[in-house]
Amino acid sequence: MDGTAHASSPAAPAFDAAAVLQAAFAHHQAGRTADAADCYKLILQHDGAHADALHFLGVLVCDVGNLPAGIDLIEKSIQLHPNAIYLNNLGNMRGRARNHQGAIAAYRAALSLAPDYAEAHSNLGYALREAGNSLAAIDSCARATQLKPEFAQAWINLGNALLDLGSDEGALDSYIKALALNPNDANAHNNVGNILEKYGRAANAAEAYQRALALEPRRASLHNNLGNVLRDQGLLDQATASYRQALALDPGFAQAHSNLLLLLNTRPDVSVCEQVDEARAFGRHQSAKAQRFEHAAQAGEMKKRLRVGFVSGDLNSHPVGFFLESVLGHLDRTRIELVAYATRQRDDAVSQRLEPRFSAWHDISRIDDEICARRIRDDAIDILVDLSGHTNHNRLPVFAWKPAPIQATWLGYFATTGLASIDYVIADRHVLPFDESSQFVEAPWHLPDSYLCFTPPPFDIEVGPLPAGEHGAITFGCFNHLVKLNDAVVALWSRVLDAVPGSRLLLKTRQLDDPVVQRATLERFAAHGIDGARLMLEGQSPRAELLAAYQRVDIALDPFPYAGGTTSVEALWMGVPVLTRRGERFLSHVGESIVNTAGLPEWIAADDADYLNKAVRFSAQRDELTALRNTLRERLLASPLCDAPRFARHLEDAFHGMWARHAACHHTNSGLPAQPDRHSSGDAREHAERNFA
Repeated sequence: MDGTAHASSPAAPAFDAAAVLQAAFAHHQAGRTADAADCYKLILQHDGAHADALHFLGVLVCDVGNLPAGIDLIEKSIQLHPNAIYLNNLGNMRGRARNHQGAIAAYRAALSLAPDYAEAHSNLGYALREAGNSLAAIDSCARATQLKPEFAQAWINLGNALLDLGSDEGALDSYIKALALNPNDANAHNNVGNILEKYGRAANAAEAYQRALALEPRRASLHNNLGNVLRDQGLLDQATASYRQALALDPGFAQAHSNLLLLLNTRPDVSVCEQVDEARAFGRHQSAKAQRFEHAAQAGEMKKRLRVGFVSGDLNSHPVGFFLESVLGHLDRTRIELVAYATRQRDDAVSQRLEPRFSAWHDISRIDDEICARRIRDDAIDILVDLSGHTNHNRLPVFAWKPAPIQATWLGYFATTGLASIDYVIADRHVLPFDESSQFVEAPWHLPDSYLCFTPPPFDIEVGPLPAGEHGAITFGCFNHLVKLNDAVVALWSRVLDAVPGSRLLLKTRQLDDPVVQRATLERFAAHGIDGARLMLEGQSPRAELLAAYQRVDIALDPFPYAGGTTSVEALWMGVPVLTRRGERFLSHVGESIVNTAGLPEWIAADDADYLNKAVRFSAQRDELTALRNTLRERLLASPLCDAPRFARHLEDAFHGMWARHAACHHTNSGLPAQPDRHSSGDAREHAERNFA
């Protein structure tokens, strides 16, 4: 060695993990995810067992969308350092992944370490509710509010659980408490709007939704909710704009698109072509989101007992339930096995009578479209039937997956769904004439008599004498949803009232529970010179009281283009004839079909002038009205509309006809999926008089 002296190198500074972790937190909270990830990884390069870095890197990975990898990192951090905060975060991420039981286990583990951890109690309540246990959720959320009364989210979670169990007042109180703590919580404003809407306070609900939108203007669901209450107030232009705004923000938002389609059907200024084009757009959006299943028919399956699935949120005290009940009791169980897929939880007397008619009853209200579609496919359903169309609680996106080899729509709607994956629309020649089949994406399958069958109420109510005989003046009536009373309807009905001296109009519907809507309705008629004293506006009633209200009506007026359905059949059952107007689509033909079935073709008006003339002429024929009132119920009960055994045979034949065509196509095409004939009536037998929907 030489004797030269060398200067020593300065010592490298020690790695400050705490400082880097703080920098990571700052990046993470500011949304600079790449910078935050770099910091977490840098710490782990120096210390692979650094629990905080491992844990919050896992949270970040979940935040950017990779839940499985992020959850794995979080679970490893808990192995290194078990603590309540880590476990609470694990519960949050498992909840995002829809692993509700896993989330519940994580929250409970957190609470075993920190029993007074309010956030974990609240989150546990949320997870319990998502798992379907709202009763236990209430206990957890209530505990959170006791431990931390200033915790606004706990009050919201408590309100949601209370709402599930029917405690609307308690839920509303919880939401108001949340808003007192945090007036800028859009969720709380939205939830208040939900409750107000439920109780028919549409104008107040609109204000709540508008407050939520002021806070979150780009939230599509809020625009959809606002559209619903604007629609209920008859503000159709504003409602349409709200639904379109929701779709502009989220083009695949199925519920908003369904609501828009339902509304467009009520507007006389929207052509059939426009409505069909919008429905096709819905179909394209939903088909693009789904992975369509393929089905191959098995040899020798041309004739077999068919498994038919019904998808509906209305298997209860609802028009769909009323029309199903008598039919299901007469289906031949050696030919048809029924499986129910209920899209909402609602238990009542009708659902309790319907459920035994099905071999299985599945609640699909809380599972997503893909899981639902796979379940239906795994259940080996041969024919899947949509009973909702674009009405409330529909699950049309599930049908885009094609979980059954044959799919049809029936009963609950009156226009095309727009989904090419739905093969048939079950109809009859009156509601869907052959020359109007181009209005449907689905192929028509015509039943011989009618496309549905009415179940008479399970209680008896007297028809009663003609009200005009007692009061001297005619009372017109309409018990339809107020959205059907567009400006053209109000204008024509005002002319009817003006032309029939002393006549009155009874409107009875849920929307008229709201005093604001009542005032607006009076103003709409006043604009046509009708004194408010000639209008009787009433809200909703239990079904028996609703039917009894027809004892005060001489003639029912059918709106247009959205004709009455159940309301019209119930009017006839109560001895009240229905004046309807001829239309140009399924929706409008319903009224024609009903009065034809009842043997009253003269009660179909060709146009506005004919509608007015018939209203005036029939109003003057008191003896004829009295005779009708005394015989209409018997006519109805004797018609195909109430012949459940006959209808059940026709429905069985339809399902087996669809299956035979499917099996034959598979046999001919060597296993390729069958395509229905888009121009076929579906049933070559002679068609008789039909019924209503």
